[in-house]
Amino acid sequence: MKIAPSMLASDYTRMGECVRAVQDADWLHLDIMDGHFVPNISFGPDVVHALRPLTDRPFDVHLMLSHPKRYVQKFADAGADILTFHVECEDDIEETLAEIERCGMKPSLSLKPGTPVEALFPYLDRLYMVLVMTVEPGFGGQKFMPEQLEKVRALRARRPELLIEVDGGVNRETAAACRAAGVDVAVAGTSVFRATDITEEIRILRGE
Repeated sequence: MKIAPSMLASDYTRMGECVRAVQDADWLHLDIMDGHFVPNISFGPDVVHALRPLTDRPFDVHLMLSHPKRYVQKFADAGADILTFHVECEDDIEETLAEIERCGMKPSLSLKPGTPVEALFPYLDRLYMVLVMTVEPGFGGQKFMPEQLEKVRALRARRPELLIEVDGGVNRETAAACRAAGVDVAVAGTSVFRATDITEEIRILRGE
């Protein structure tokens, strides 16, 4: 299982140092929030652009925005590799997927805990990845919702080759459940950035 440390849990006064501290991770996860789709505001494309030269790890950018389509080009220019947006957003899903592909990024869709997994089914053939939220999106440090792993199993049964990511409440205990459910990528924030030994924590979360 790949580990994608979430910069939402990093020390914002030392973001560059935090990026360098997770060089042993597989991806870097960047949460973008607009204060409307979710009740929080994080950072935007300028921060992503500033961090891009510091690592060669893929940038896994998660747009928690009501209108993600208008920002696709900006995050492509900032250096995003994978761009995830929400099936619950207010933009046309097909048009937004097409814009992500046009900009040369890998398209991904996410869904909130309360949204049935079937909402994703019409789009699975267009997707590089699906992000299953295992907490309510918007804030870090929440408790993992184990029942959301049923969505992982349903997606795996429907499209075995699809990359499946989870985000929220991932720690040593819940990472084991994610691996058992067939998760490919786990976003981990607090558990990584508050670890005494970050490299060792990433290794343990992977299941090595």
